Amino acid sequence: ESVVEVQSSWAPGADSRFVFRKNFAKYELFKSNASLFPEVMVSSCLEANKSMAHSELIQNFLNSGSCPEVQGFLQLREAGRKVWKCFHFSLRRSGLYYSTKGTSKDPRHLQYFADLTESNIYYVTQGKKLYGTPTEFGFCIKPHKVRSGVKGLKLLCSEDEQSRSCWMAAFRLFKYGMQLYRNYQQAQARLSQPSWIGPTPLRSVSDNALVAMDFSGCTGRVIENPSEVLTAALEEAQAWRKKTTHRYSLPAACHSSPLSAAIHRTQPWFHGRISREDTQQLIGRQGLVDGVFLVRESQRNPKGFVLSLCHLQRIKHYLILPSEEEGRLYFTMDDGQTRFADLIQLVEFHQINRGILPCKLRHYCTCVAL
Repeated sequence: ESVVEVQSSWAPGADSRFVFRKNFAKYELFKSNASLFPEVMVSSCLEANKSMAHSELIQNFLNSGSCPEVQGFLQLREAGRKVWKCFHFSLRRSGLYYSTKGTSKDPRHLQYFADLTESNIYYVTQGKKLYGTPTEFGFCIKPHKVRSGVKGLKLLCSEDEQSRSCWMAAFRLFKYGMQLYRNYQQAQARLSQPSWIGPTPLRSVSDNALVAMDFSGCTGRVIENPSEVLTAALEEAQAWRKKTTHRYSLPAACHSSPLSAAIHRTQPWFHGRISREDTQQLIGRQGLVDGVFLVRESQRNPKGFVLSLCHLQRIKHYLILPSEEEGRLYFTMDDGQTRFADLIQLVEFHQINRGILPCKLRHYCTCVAL
């Protein structure tokens, strides 16, 4: 989206500003499109294409750069009032519609709601505090002709993050579908071109591009046997455990130094003493994507820490406890079966190996003051 175009719709001298933050969920549009658009939200399309599977239907839309007809329930703030009411909405090629009979899905009750081509869509922050939204998953539609103030804003609210992500992805496709498709084709064309370094094509760094390697010999080799991959992972885990001894080969005075004990505080993934509720909101704002994580101090255990990780759009919390053996301090999440010299080693290990976690640590959650 062109930032200049958005800024040109603002009133001169208005109290408006841009806030940029990471949102890992936006990439899910290109990775797992079938789960991004739940089947119940594109059921109207399926009725006209009963012979086609849901994933095939979505893929056809993405390949053509068009937008599927998305439908679902949204909370709408009534004009001039602070009352929120649930309506059935439908996004079609001609615009966004809502049911005049509230939650009725009858197409005869649909009424034109907004022209998205002449509007900008924004996420709403602090929606409960400022606008009394029923949930924290609010967004608004602002027509270009509205220069300032909240008058003319259409405030909407989803029931959960998945529903809002689906609507926002649909709006992106509605407004910029062909541009996104052309960008995708250009990226694919660049990947198919040979690199200047060698005859192999350029590859993007993604989960699909990562392979298991064996560096035990003079040169590295790709491990193709799945059982050998598992053995290599176990050997690597053992190497990480042995690394603890190496880290403690420094003089004993360094072990108890304040710098060594608090080195994790310098890491961008460490968020100090924040509550579980604040943690879930922070991760939710940056995208409920597998592998988004942060580390924080435990509120229940004064000496412990908590690794908060997103998996399958749910946020799970894992307690990290310190322990001491033969005068050496280590951290563990599995009652001492796997030990780490410090939190940095723990995070680095789980960025490479899943361990006891449901997925690897992929994206650390950054703290953004809004």
